[in-house]
Amino acid sequence: MVTGTLISEEEYLHTSYEPDCEFEDGVLIERNSGTLEHGTLQTALAAYFFRRRKAWNIQAMTEVRFKLRERKYSVPDVAVMAGPVPKASIPTTPPLIWIEILSPDDRHVRVNQKVSEVLAMGAPYIWVIDPETLESELHTAEGHRTLDDGVLRIPGPPIEVPLAQVLED
Repeated sequence: MVTGTLISEEEYLHTSYEPDCEFEDGVLIERNSGTLEHGTLQTALAAYFFRRRKAWNIQAMTEVRFKLRERKYSVPDVAVMAGPVPKASIPTTPPLIWIEILSPDDRHVRVNQKVSEVLAMGAPYIWVIDPETLESELHTAEGHRTLDDGVLRIPGPPIEVPLAQVLED
């Protein structure tokens, strides 16, 4: 939800919010707080990627602000970066995988807008997951598709993430 509060980019970058807010052209954008299912899945996914970071040459992080463009910052639930840990505290390089875990208050239009913005930033894979049903979609520059078997598969590095197993590990 847009809060209507106008602040400078500098103030946004030097202020902590609970939960963290996103920022666009001087306006704070509140993020929907997660439920137990949301938080559990977020933690499980981050741990799954973290345990495989050396084999897949990736870094996993949660709730890190990314600069999508000038005066636009967004926060994924989980981001997976290829290669070493980024040096910048606010990455401007797109992650390999941007993961959005839906909250009950998320609106389809807003989620689709965010997916479009993240694709425009250059992220090759955006994974949107419903934590209650584990239904998920994979979005790329070529389009999107439902992951009918609940397994995220991407090439180079070959990464496979079976959602049901993630929650059992």
